[in-house]
Amino acid sequence: MSHSNDVVVTGIGVVTSLGFTRQAFWKSLVEGVSGVRPISAFDASRHKTRIAAEVRGFEPELWLGPKQVRRMSRVSQFAACAAVEAVRDAGLDLDREDPFRIGCVVGSAAGDYTNLEEQFLRFQEKGPGSVNPLTVPKVIPNMPAANVAIVLGLRGPNLGVATACATGCHALGAAIAILRQGAADVVLAGGAESTVTAFVLDGYSSMGVLSEQNDRYEEASRPFDADRDGFVLGEGAGVLVLETFEHARKRGAEILAYLAGFGMTSDAYNIAIPEPDGTAAAVAMEQAVRSAGLNLEDIGLINTHGTSTQVNDRVESRAVKLAFGDLYSRVPVTSNKSMIGHTLGAAGAIEAAATVLSLHHGIIPPTLNYRTRDPECDLNIVADEAREVRIEAALSNSFGFGGQNAVAAFRRGP
Repeated sequence: MSHSNDVVVTGIGVVTSLGFTRQAFWKSLVEGVSGVRPISAFDASRHKTRIAAEVRGFEPELWLGPKQVRRMSRVSQFAACAAVEAVRDAGLDLDREDPFRIGCVVGSAAGDYTNLEEQFLRFQEKGPGSVNPLTVPKVIPNMPAANVAIVLGLRGPNLGVATACATGCHALGAAIAILRQGAADVVLAGGAESTVTAFVLDGYSSMGVLSEQNDRYEEASRPFDADRDGFVLGEGAGVLVLETFEHARKRGAEILAYLAGFGMTSDAYNIAIPEPDGTAAAVAMEQAVRSAGLNLEDIGLINTHGTSTQVNDRVESRAVKLAFGDLYSRVPVTSNKSMIGHTLGAAGAIEAAATVLSLHHGIIPPTLNYRTRDPECDLNIVADEAREVRIEAALSNSFGFGGQNAVAAFRRGP
């Protein structure tokens, strides 16, 4: 069997509300642990929504030097720490690698809102000359990718992706292209987000898309459930070490899974509402399956976008049915957002990591809080308890504002 075009996953790094290593993250996912809690980052008492899936107990100094920490925003810290952890997990010795053959594609949908808000208020209060000189270098959205490269000394292709909630998944698609065109041997790919701020919370709340189940916070994120009332804001980062098969083989790396294919489309419909019939999302799924050299019958899991909003879950369900036809009811689906909330630009990468681990371990984590069937979301939902099943191939869906659709297709590793 020829592996000349294969891209493989050899390492995973995560910073999430469920933990900071792939082992801790995976254990909590399988056990159905919720990372949603009352907000601690600021006083949320006046907000309609007062809960989020925050990253708690985060100590970036465990991965980074003190000077590096001071010069980075929280979102860049998330990205850099996840990348360091991913390299460690992959057993990749960077001192033995050509730095110009290692790339980085790490995106963020929003960037550094915390610093932006603080410095804008400072400017308003004190006027010109008061803004911190690190403000712009911290805020601009390519900084998570840039900081990963600086910390690890990666001198190959470096891209910052920003496609709303499809960002983390689009980063994987860009990485495939870089590897397959021969521009790098290894690419660190993923997404990061840190938007649990009063301003961002209020912005989403004003759109009516956040859950207001403040007193039942662990049950607030309810993907596909008939009683869902919105998503829960999350934060964190996910980075995957992607390599050409030959590079991974030569260094004796463990292959966790193959990143076999990718699909992307645009709804070209609305800045915030998905195309109602789900056609473009369905085409993205079909593209991912086809580009992976797979058939629809091969797919044993769809890790859905599954936001827990009325509209998005309904449209994604329609898209799955369009793409899979009569097969749709046989394909297990799950939503990690029921536990980690919606991590926006990081979601596609963190959920891709979970998809890889499902293939690797033969376990599908549950979708929490699925209680009441919605006839418009009648998918084969893995509810409440993890399901053990051998999976040969899986899809990871990510859809974003503006109609951005991205789907990654994975195959089980050797």
